[in-house]
Amino acid sequence: MRRDAVRSVMENYPRIYFACHTRHVKDPKTRRQVSAHQASILDHLDETEPTALLELARHMGVTVSTMSLNVERLVRRGYVRRTRDVEDRRRLRLLLTASGLRLREASTVLEPERVAAMLEELDAEELARALNGLELLARAAERRMARLAEGRSSWRALRTERAARRK
Repeated sequence: MRRDAVRSVMENYPRIYFACHTRHVKDPKTRRQVSAHQASILDHLDETEPTALLELARHMGVTVSTMSLNVERLVRRGYVRRTRDVEDRRRLRLLLTASGLRLREASTVLEPERVAAMLEELDAEELARALNGLELLARAAERRMARLAEGRSSWRALRTERAARRK
């Protein structure tokens, strides 16, 4: 039974994601769009604790040159501030600007309009069953993430610890 359940989630979740995921994120103030990948970069940055470009590229599984191109676009649009590390001028440090924070807070994985249109395809009973099942899966996911987090620091906490050791 569990194998069938795994197969069902693996087959059905991508169909929901593909139908409803955000293709671009729109800045609520300027109405400019950035790609979902660039929005993901903003999700990994902080407005006070700098992130090294190299560490970010490694964490996100892209080359430094790919990350540099995306960061350059975000810098030009005013979403990211890039500085040189005072101890090692070769290292680039990235900080989220106020505009970047605004955009990050406005971004969502799923587009509400697409989700609403998908849900309109269901009758009342199907909708209730679907939402109940989704809530059950979300609770299971939260329990799983809590279990994984026990005894292990988050990526951001690890980054902060490394920065403190360098000082």
